[in-house]
Amino acid sequence: MRYLPLTPSDREAMLGRIGVPDIDALFADIPEARRMTAPPDLPRHKGELEVERILSRMAGRNMPASSVPFFVGAGAYKHHVPASVDHLIQRSEFLTSYTPYQPEIAQGTLQYLFEFQTQVAALTGMEVANASMYDGSTGTAEAVLMAHRVTKRRKAVLSGGLHPHYAEVVRTVSGMAGDEVVSLPPDVSASEDIVASIDRETSCVVVQSPDVFGNLRDLRPIAEAAHKAGALLIAVFTEAVSLGLVESPGAMGADIVVGEGQSIGNALSFGGPYVGLFATRSKFVRQMPGRLCGETTDAEGRRGFVLTLSTREQHIRRDKATSNICTNSGLCCLAFTIHMTLLGEAGLRRLARVNHANAVKLAGMLAGVPGVEVLNATFFNEFTLRLPEPAAGVAEALAAEGILAGVPVSRLIPGGGLDDLLLVATTEINTDEDRAALVQGLKDIL
Repeated sequence: MRYLPLTPSDREAMLGRIGVPDIDALFADIPEARRMTAPPDLPRHKGELEVERILSRMAGRNMPASSVPFFVGAGAYKHHVPASVDHLIQRSEFLTSYTPYQPEIAQGTLQYLFEFQTQVAALTGMEVANASMYDGSTGTAEAVLMAHRVTKRRKAVLSGGLHPHYAEVVRTVSGMAGDEVVSLPPDVSASEDIVASIDRETSCVVVQSPDVFGNLRDLRPIAEAAHKAGALLIAVFTEAVSLGLVESPGAMGADIVVGEGQSIGNALSFGGPYVGLFATRSKFVRQMPGRLCGETTDAEGRRGFVLTLSTREQHIRRDKATSNICTNSGLCCLAFTIHMTLLGEAGLRRLARVNHANAVKLAGMLAGVPGVEVLNATFFNEFTLRLPEPAAGVAEALAAEGILAGVPVSRLIPGGGLDDLLLVATTEINTDEDRAALVQGLKDIL
């Protein structure tokens, strides 16, 4: 039986109370072309055992990342996560905990969030970090909104090297707020003149490094130009491990640093949940979204932890909220913090060096394949290949041979004239045999 808790009269009373004629009016903000006109083509009902069998067959069509040579990146990266991370986050005191409204019974949660913030601030080279965002893309949109509040301007300039999904989230949020977004064309070679797009109306410039094509970028001249125009520089990253090797965004003049922390402690998990990292300068702390945990002492002088700032003001004064982020990815934060603690600074730097060395080795091998060109002058563990034929077909052919070769740029930027480009990522998980299989597979197909 279907569970129908509301009668037609109940629904009418609710609609009348909020002042709309029908349920469709509640979806007015969703473009009509995006709405479904009929139910999805799925069975209307099945028994539990039947559903289990159907979903198992569907799951069997997947090719698990750990089962084949794997070179997929583009914002989500496969790294080794120690078994101790998963074991610890599944302890009941962590797995079942929720928002630490009452510090007297949530000291463990508050302490690990405090440690998490400390690690993120150190990684990004910033003075303060919050207790996480949903993911890197929503964190980037929140960073843009924060910049608008700080500068009292409403125009964001997005680099052509920003991940297209991140850019789309910024445009979606900005469109609902009526803010202006200038999106520069895709910049495969990191040669765009983003400084020329900065004017006195610009609130912020959003630049990713390593960018979506794998290029490392020097943020200093962009930061200098932005500050000269009274704008902020938002530095974005999707590969957190890169911060163990490249110079931090804070050291290069960024005002807000935001990105994805999935690489550390969190598995691919078919796209989530992930954890957004967000850090900024101390002077902007009251405009920072999310929560900020702090260390204090109680009435007896004992060390303790509290929510120092909860800028969403969910408890009181909701009209003063700086963000609509409702919670943080707490368990993903914990996984990040445990893995980072196990690595330590020396371990993270070594991990980053291994990632870069593997990428250099693979890029050299692929450059020797006839018809294949490596486009990057600099990169961390991901780079872009130009192939002599459409990359999507090559990737599919390699997948049929049991090799997940990377992400065709056309899947991220359809219709952009970049059909011959393939993004290839390699981390510490890839072996010499994996690299040899990819090279040989490309030779055979091309």
